[in-house]
Amino acid sequence: MDAAAPADPRPLRRDAERNRARILDAARRLFAERGLNVSMDEVARCAGVGVGTVYRRFSTREELLDALLEDRMGQLLAIGETAAAAEDPWEGLVGFLEAWLGSQADDRGLKDLMLSTGDGHQRVRRVREQLTPLVGDLVERAKAEDALRPDFEGSDVALIGVMVGAIADYARDVEPELWRRYLALLLDGLRARRDGAAPLPVPALTLEQLDCAMAAWRPPRR
Repeated sequence: MDAAAPADPRPLRRDAERNRARILDAARRLFAERGLNVSMDEVARCAGVGVGTVYRRFSTREELLDALLEDRMGQLLAIGETAAAAEDPWEGLVGFLEAWLGSQADDRGLKDLMLSTGDGHQRVRRVREQLTPLVGDLVERAKAEDALRPDFEGSDVALIGVMVGAIADYARDVEPELWRRYLALLLDGLRARRDGAAPLPVPALTLEQLDCAMAAWRPPRR
């Protein structure tokens, strides 16, 4: 009897790729919910694979974090490209801010992830260099159409992210959507002209909620 033909290795490669995707998805969800204080064992359990499988795909925790960061930076760049393609530059700018800040608010570990890996700062810088002309063009187009106040600059967008992101962090455990209220207030102030105040999408915190937020808040780690 002839020897059996060797097994086709392609299914193994497909299995490996599926495992990698499951590991990344599990890590993304865990880091979003709990920050970066998550072990490789916990990632393996969440992904439904053995911890050895995790280490075969990602030899160190830093390698896993780098893969996640690359994925998130790609998503952010895609948000900027979509906004830049908007026919209405004001709507494009608003859409960029809402999508960008929403991704921060939904992901507890995103900021830590940007600063935790060996080349995290470099990755963020490279994406910022690609985003800057896209956002700058949106700003100039919106000003040219008299939709955006003339003294607003592209660099202001980054600091709006800092301000609204801080509110998202502060109120996350009390009212996770509160950042939308303050983004709406800022956007109202950025308009070159308006007939009246736009309705706010989220109510203000009650005094009790404010007390809870103050009690739960912790300063960011350095």
